[in-house]
Amino acid sequence: MPERLTEMLMDTWTPLIILWITVLPSIYMAPMNQSQVLPSGSSTGLKRLNEEQRVLHRSKRGWVWNQMFVLEEFSGPEPILVGRLHTDLDPGSSRIKYILSGDGAGTIFVINDKTGDIHAMKRLDREEKAEYTLTAQAVDRDTNQPLEPPSEFIIKVQDINDNAPEFVEGPYHATVPEMSVVGTFVTKVTATDADDPVYGNSAKLVYSILEGQPYFSIEPHTAIIKTALPNMDREAKEEYFVVIQAKDMGGHMGGLSGTTTVTITLSDVNDNPPKFAQSLYHFSVMEDVALGEPIGRVRANDLDIGENAKSSYDIIEGDGMDIFEITTDAQTQDGIIRVRKPLDFETKKSYTLKVEAANIHIDPRFLGGGPFKDTATVKIVVEDADEPPVFSSPTYLLEVHENAALNSVLGQVTAHDPDVSSSPIRFSIDRHTDLERQFNINAEDGKITLATPLDRETSTWHNITIVATETRNHSQVSRVPVAIKVLDVNDNAPEFASEHEAFLCENGKPGQVIQIVSAVDKDDPKNGHYFLYSLLPEMVNNPNFTIKKNEDNTLSILAKHGAFSRQKQEVYLLPIVISDGGTPPMSSTGTLTIRVCGCSSDGIVQSCNVEAYVLPIGLSMGALIAILACIILLLVIVVLFVTLRRHKNEPLIIKDDEDVRENIIRYDDEGGGEEDTEAFDIATLQNPDGINGFLPRKDIKPDLQFMPRQGLAPVPNGVDVDEFINVRLHEADNDPTAPPYDSIQIYGYEGKGSAAGSLSSLESSTSDSDQNFDYLSEWGPRFKRLGELYSVGESDKET
Repeated sequence: MPERLTEMLMDTWTPLIILWITVLPSIYMAPMNQSQVLPSGSSTGLKRLNEEQRVLHRSKRGWVWNQMFVLEEFSGPEPILVGRLHTDLDPGSSRIKYILSGDGAGTIFVINDKTGDIHAMKRLDREEKAEYTLTAQAVDRDTNQPLEPPSEFIIKVQDINDNAPEFVEGPYHATVPEMSVVGTFVTKVTATDADDPVYGNSAKLVYSILEGQPYFSIEPHTAIIKTALPNMDREAKEEYFVVIQAKDMGGHMGGLSGTTTVTITLSDVNDNPPKFAQSLYHFSVMEDVALGEPIGRVRANDLDIGENAKSSYDIIEGDGMDIFEITTDAQTQDGIIRVRKPLDFETKKSYTLKVEAANIHIDPRFLGGGPFKDTATVKIVVEDADEPPVFSSPTYLLEVHENAALNSVLGQVTAHDPDVSSSPIRFSIDRHTDLERQFNINAEDGKITLATPLDRETSTWHNITIVATETRNHSQVSRVPVAIKVLDVNDNAPEFASEHEAFLCENGKPGQVIQIVSAVDKDDPKNGHYFLYSLLPEMVNNPNFTIKKNEDNTLSILAKHGAFSRQKQEVYLLPIVISDGGTPPMSSTGTLTIRVCGCSSDGIVQSCNVEAYVLPIGLSMGALIAILACIILLLVIVVLFVTLRRHKNEPLIIKDDEDVRENIIRYDDEGGGEEDTEAFDIATLQNPDGINGFLPRKDIKPDLQFMPRQGLAPVPNGVDVDEFINVRLHEADNDPTAPPYDSIQIYGYEGKGSAAGSLSSLESSTSDSDQNFDYLSEWGPRFKRLGELYSVGESDKET
């Protein structure tokens, strides 16, 4: 501590001593030192000084002062003397007055107006303001007249080491790969010092490491941090905490210092191979496991992280390389063993595999450390499971002729239980595939028999499913498709492909082809269809027509002569026998209808009916039919039109049950409520005019022409009003074009059975005089008063 105090005192007083040595001679020796005496006029004074020296003539100068400096942060019991102003016009009397203006004049700097001494009144900080520009002037004390022009001068604040270095950007974080060589760049730090970098060593910084050795080093002047130890392993230690110091005064004793922290993290490189946690793995799996199902996991641990820890797995040896496969789980980096092919306990009960894990991303710098892979042995035991029956074939194809006898055997399916116990098998047909129950199967031996006759022409293929079930465990079921093809037999006779109707021209030529016909056969012979055509035995010597077989299995009908006439015979029927070449042969007889028609000179058929002779020239039967249809249509339209007209002219008379006018009929009976259905005749409520059978429409203008109503003449003076109203009423009653009237019927009879009771005093057994209103007194003052009023009223009536 004493050494530190001594160092600080020396740093503080050394600049003061130097300043005192420099300033003191100039203050007391100014008259004899021409270099410290300057006129008040700056550059003009310098020019004048050169001229005076050249003529060796000494002239009077305006201002004399010393070089002015002041130390920052200086504090003492009295204001510090910065300097003294003096003019050679001052003979020593008190006539001269010194005035100071500019930066801080009067507040920071104060001048003695008699002596010219300038004092600093406050502690100055160079980091806040490094220099002050002031103006000095000498004036007459009595008149305040300037004796010389004002002159500027500068007071500089001299720096002292009062600011410690700072790391503005700290704390720092850096990353460097593990296993880096010595001297690998890590990061660079920077400290700043607010002191004057020009004056002295107050801002000269030197960097050093306080914590973090021997792993890292720092350049003293550039502050670059580098690795200091080789082969630093992230897996051993990943993060380092380094403390950096920056010291001013060039690092010498007495300098101020600042520190920061640098957190250095070692990034991973692939310097570690994968390693299986164990050398031998055991797994067991049921033989009926589904393909692709995982049966176990293996894992090779890697001390690296991220991409450097990723590994791929392979099966490199073993007796189950084609049965199993191994894949990599991207999330956990495990090796997943899956089944590729079906397992069979009865065939092979265990497998041994050798799996390998190898890094995907390998750093060539570390290949010399050994292969980045590892191997392990995997033993898989297959466990027995109750398996379903197995058919001898995955599919079956059976063939049967369509004329096969019922219950004949079409074929056989076989299946066995692959388990060691070998349960017996029962066979059945899935009836969803044989809805018509055309086939049966023997449950014991699997022979398929025919249950119903087959017809190839109806269905050529039948696809059924056979089910095999273990008798000891009915849940073990297998299915196999069986395709049954129905073979053809010659059981259908050929026939014409369509109903043919041939047309023969009257002016035809002998040997002319009248029609070409073809035949079809529902059967399907192996060598294709071949038809034989012939005429009936009794028609062999037909004088009109003959037939000719064509090469394309069709038949041509030819005319033997050209003397055909519609008047003689309009239609000819030609029976033709069609036979196939099957075994046994089948045949049928088809009749061809040949019509004799009238044709144009070009052979175009125009008419084939005898009626064409009696029709007008140029008018065919089709045209006559069209004309007749148009006439009938016109007649129908006329009839509809007349009917509608008649229907429109009929008076629209409202029937009794359709009269919906609002009628109010007055009668003297009171209604009897909901049960009163005989109180009145409903017909009375309707239009009274309807009773006589005449129901004039009131909503339309009648067809009958009535005399127009005469205009209402003005009422003459002196006419009786009652008579006038009766006249108008009579006119309105006799005018059918007048608007509907309203009627009121009064019901004077009250029916019986109303739930509300009687509302009238008619036929009442009691009179109002017999009623006692004393009970109203119990309902309150208001009802009591009401009862008194009724009682008084009744008594008055009696009186």
